[in-house]
Amino acid sequence: MRTEPGGCCCRRPVRANDCVANGEVRNGYVRISAATAAAAAGQIHHVTQNGGLYKRPFNEGFEETPMLVAVLTYVGYGVLTLFGYLRDFLRHWRIEKCHHATEREEQKDFVSLYQDFENFYTRNLYMRIRDNWNRPICSVPGARVDIMERQSHDYNWSFKYTGNVIKDVINMGSYNYLGFARNTGPCQEAAAKVLEEYGVGVCSTRQEIGNLDKHEELEKLVASFLGVEAAMTYGMGFATNSMNIPALVSKGCLILSDELNHASLVLGARLSGATIRVFKHNNMQSLEKLLKDAIVYGQPRTRRPWKKILILVEGIYSMEGSIVRLPEVIALKKKYKAYLYLDEAHSIGALGPTGRGVVDYFGLDPEDVDIMMGTFTKSFGASGGYIGGKKELIDYLRTHSHSAVYATSLSPPVVEQIITSMKCIMGQDGTTLGVHVEVKELRMTIKADYISISRKSKKIRSCVMEYNLQTQTHFADYKLYKSSSAKLKVILLCKQVSTCYIF
Repeated sequence: MRTEPGGCCCRRPVRANDCVANGEVRNGYVRISAATAAAAAGQIHHVTQNGGLYKRPFNEGFEETPMLVAVLTYVGYGVLTLFGYLRDFLRHWRIEKCHHATEREEQKDFVSLYQDFENFYTRNLYMRIRDNWNRPICSVPGARVDIMERQSHDYNWSFKYTGNVIKDVINMGSYNYLGFARNTGPCQEAAAKVLEEYGVGVCSTRQEIGNLDKHEELEKLVASFLGVEAAMTYGMGFATNSMNIPALVSKGCLILSDELNHASLVLGARLSGATIRVFKHNNMQSLEKLLKDAIVYGQPRTRRPWKKILILVEGIYSMEGSIVRLPEVIALKKKYKAYLYLDEAHSIGALGPTGRGVVDYFGLDPEDVDIMMGTFTKSFGASGGYIGGKKELIDYLRTHSHSAVYATSLSPPVVEQIITSMKCIMGQDGTTLGVHVEVKELRMTIKADYISISRKSKKIRSCVMEYNLQTQTHFADYKLYKSSSAKLKVILLCKQVSTCYIF
């Protein structure tokens, strides 16, 4: 990486990389010139602004949407919108049967409960393709799933189940990144044993009689896994964000949030009562400008300094698959004396040389992140979430967090599922289930039922499950270490996307 001598973490480089030396830099992205576009296959490469902050080059490539596809998509939306207004006109005059919720005649003069315009997309566009979503499955969410067959006789307004089951459907939408959500194996056996001893539920909060020895064991293990002083676990990942952010900031504080943050972070920020300002996605110039303005101008009207400035980012952004530029965010956080809240829901367990998330991926010190948040619903195949950090922070949350005070404790079998899977990733289970795979340049293709997918990846985690795998003949581009078992099922998490690919 080449940057200006002595440049700060947010200064644009005169030259990014040799391969894009003729490119045009805009908002932290480099658009490749015509001379190099063919070699780059029409991609937009995200370039780090200060190579000195990174221990290795950090470039992200995203496929640019073809113009024809974009135009046809917008034209399709336009046509469906026009037909939607026509169908609403026919429904209004009862020429076409109305299936969606409407106000009763005697309530027409009341404040509207159903907003027609807000539901326009649902009834006129989504209903046409509704059968592609919300398909009930009746099996473990593994590489293949069984789906309940259903039919609709009123254009997807309602469904009837036929009683048949569609077997062995390829699963491309599960959070089961590492395959721990199973009905057989060490995790299932450990959870079943705890189920016999502790039962299903605790029926109390952690502050009353719902604090088990298993909860204490899990929190110590999480703290050790993250490399922090202490950690606290919660029964719901969404509530971990939405209920804890209001406990950390309040009126008179400032939240700087990435524009593509998850809904749980957005809800938590809104519930806190703090002032919220949004910066462009992964754009360090935009973030630094907001930080400068916050320091210089302070609070509106009074111009008093902000009580706290909290930066909210995600490790891997779930919809885009982009990785946060954490070294630069930490540099800005230190420079302007702000706090950093990192959501590692999609990165923990699956990113980094040891599976410890984006902090491990960049080789950073966990102490540089003030609040480390994550969930157990993805890589660990369970449910719930956690927050890790300084002991003073965790002690404060134990008495001030709504999730800690009012929410029911984690179910004991779920706790044991998390403990077993986490020990597997850490290599503390005494087996060879945790396998570290290093990929120099990965181009793998799934070809089944006319589905073909190809991605690149660098460092990933995998675990030993089922299926016989001939490593040399099937996958010649990577090396498999610490493997003494002939039965493997490699689950690959590409670093550009938050979808797992199962082979």
